[in-house]
Amino acid sequence: MVLRNSFLFGVLFVFLACSKNKTNIRGKDVFRYNEHANITSLDPVFAKDQRNIWAVNQLFNGLVRLDDSLRVKPDIAENWLISDKGKTYTFLLRKDVFFHKHRLFGKDSTRTVTAKDFEYSFNRLKDPEIASPGGWVLQNVKSFVAKNDTTFVVHLTKPFPPFLGLLAMKYCSVVPKEIIENNKSNFRSNPIGTGPFQFKLWVENTKLVFRKNPLYFEKDSSGNKLPYLEAVAVTFLPDKQSEFLQFIQGNLDFMKSLDASYKDELITTTGKLQKKYLDKIQMQKAPYLNTEYLGIFLDKEKSTPEQNLLIRKAINYGFDRKKMIRFLRNNIGRPANSGFIPKGLPSFINQQGFEYNPEKARKLVNQFSKETNVEKPSIIITTNNNYLDLCEFIQRELEKIGLYVQIDVTPPSTLRQGKANGKFSIFRASWIADYPDAENYLSLFYSKNFTPNGPNYTHFSNMIFDDLYEQSISEVDDIKRYKLYQKMDSILIQEAPVVPLYYDEVVRFTQKNITGLGINPIDLLDLRMVKKQAP
Repeated sequence: MVLRNSFLFGVLFVFLACSKNKTNIRGKDVFRYNEHANITSLDPVFAKDQRNIWAVNQLFNGLVRLDDSLRVKPDIAENWLISDKGKTYTFLLRKDVFFHKHRLFGKDSTRTVTAKDFEYSFNRLKDPEIASPGGWVLQNVKSFVAKNDTTFVVHLTKPFPPFLGLLAMKYCSVVPKEIIENNKSNFRSNPIGTGPFQFKLWVENTKLVFRKNPLYFEKDSSGNKLPYLEAVAVTFLPDKQSEFLQFIQGNLDFMKSLDASYKDELITTTGKLQKKYLDKIQMQKAPYLNTEYLGIFLDKEKSTPEQNLLIRKAINYGFDRKKMIRFLRNNIGRPANSGFIPKGLPSFINQQGFEYNPEKARKLVNQFSKETNVEKPSIIITTNNNYLDLCEFIQRELEKIGLYVQIDVTPPSTLRQGKANGKFSIFRASWIADYPDAENYLSLFYSKNFTPNGPNYTHFSNMIFDDLYEQSISEVDDIKRYKLYQKMDSILIQEAPVVPLYYDEVVRFTQKNITGLGINPIDLLDLRMVKKQAP
């Protein structure tokens, strides 16, 4: 594998050096990373998975973007106005944004982006024949129109404060009509966008190459044109151990996340870089909008132990999350002791959730046994192999408090289906935010979102929670909305329909000569400001 990948990099550099513009690109100008699974499409309407999103983010822009603190910032829209009590958004577009060059644009090989392009792009996103997985982003949109070349207006059916965050998703990128509707154009694998890099080559399952966009509109604070890099090269080694070896040998500039095959080799149990790598590579760690949890299916017709609040609270108090994260995740993650909303969102307030308290947990189990005449209550946790170690840890801890635990290991696809169909009484799950607002997490517990019609896998139902949720999605004042979110999260702590395990973290590793690569809670790869110095 190592020899094969080295050969591919050699072929890649020869290709770059002999490309049409005759520019000899040195290795220091090319940012190299590996993608474990093949990218399925470079069309933004299919940017569902991280592998697609990362590539699409280099090629396309939307009306707005998120910075590393998840604040909405201008992108092609340099300004906007929200009116009509939060139902109308008027975007004023930049006049200096051009599509990547293409012969179909005519004499100049490019043209300026206009509001009509967003009108076309949004209609395409909603088109049932396209069947974009991101069509839901516009579900609250009543209409949209290009008033003129630089003014784009969107009308919502009702106020929805997280809407700007939704527009920052890559689904909402602007695309050119004349390229897409040309019969000879395969936009999936020959995309034309506006981003800092433009498409050059894609050999599926082998390599993907982007080149610097000379027409890109952004500049840094000193007036220098972005991006700094000349090219981006992506390989597709499916084996994570091989990727790690390539990174350690310096053949990759960047490596995301960790894998069990090399976790202990790279970092300590306290989550720090091993000493032997301190002078070779850099490590970044930050909150990630992902809550890992055990969900409890609440079925009033059943009389199993987990239907009782005493047992649900006992489970939450009965295991040490800090110990679990340290020894099973090398301190990558934060113990979920503060409710369901993860750290990294503005509405997170570190409120009191469930701390490890085995004595209290044991009393709750004993109280349940006394009230129900069940001498030794038992529960079943369903998981897949990837999280078996976590569930076995919880199993051992809960048996110390008098709760018998059986673990059912099932394939990931079976787990997903069973979770959606209410087949499993307790199931391991995670929720990664689609957009940076706590509403995305709290919608999992709104009673009108019961699966299969929504994401409420637990079938949790609480009238006060529902009322607060309905208030929150109409509240345009951020501070007031955050307080409503916090009240809802406190109800989840009181009723315990889930067992939050940990708030995940983004982990990134780069070579020492890479600068300007930020880190953010949605783990979006942004290469606009990245520089690569000679090693």
